[in-house]
Amino acid sequence: MSEMWLAILPHLAHQAAFGALAAAGFGVLFNFGGRTLLWCTLAGALALAARTLVQQFGGSLEAGTFVASLTTSCAAILAQRWLGPTSSAVALAGCIPMVPGAFFGQAMLGYIAVAADTSGTATAQLVAASQAFVRVVTIVGAIGAGLAIPAYLMKSRQF
Repeated sequence: MSEMWLAILPHLAHQAAFGALAAAGFGVLFNFGGRTLLWCTLAGALALAARTLVQQFGGSLEAGTFVASLTTSCAAILAQRWLGPTSSAVALAGCIPMVPGAFFGQAMLGYIAVAADTSGTATAQLVAASQAFVRVVTIVGAIGAGLAIPAYLMKSRQF
C-alpha cells in the first residue's frame, strides 16, 4: 500500500465509522427493523467514506456530497434484491448524516445577529451568513440530486 493511502486510511475509517453510527441512528428514527438497520449502517459508512475520498483528492464538500449520495443511491439500487422496496429509504438514511447542520446553524445565528444589529454595520455578518446558507442549499441539493438521478434512470425503460 502506498504512503498516501496509509495516511488517508485512519481518517477514512473514522469518517465511515461515524457515518455508520449516524445512519443507524436515523434508521432507528425511521423505525427500521434490525436487518434494514444493518443496511442503513452500511449505507452511512459508504456515503461518508465516498465523500471523504473525494475531498481528500481535492474535491469540494459539495462535489463530495454529490458523489457520495450518487454512490449510495446506486449501491442501494444494486442491493434492491435484498432490500426490497426499502432500498430508497435506506439510501436516504445513509445520506442524512451529510446534511450540513453546522452551516445551517452559522447561517441562522448570523441572520439573527444582523436582525439584532441597530448600528447598521452588519454587512460582513450578512455576507458570512448568506455564504453559509448558500452552502446549505447546495449541499442539500447535491444530496437530493445524487439520490434522485440513479433512481430515475433505473426506472426508465431505456436503461
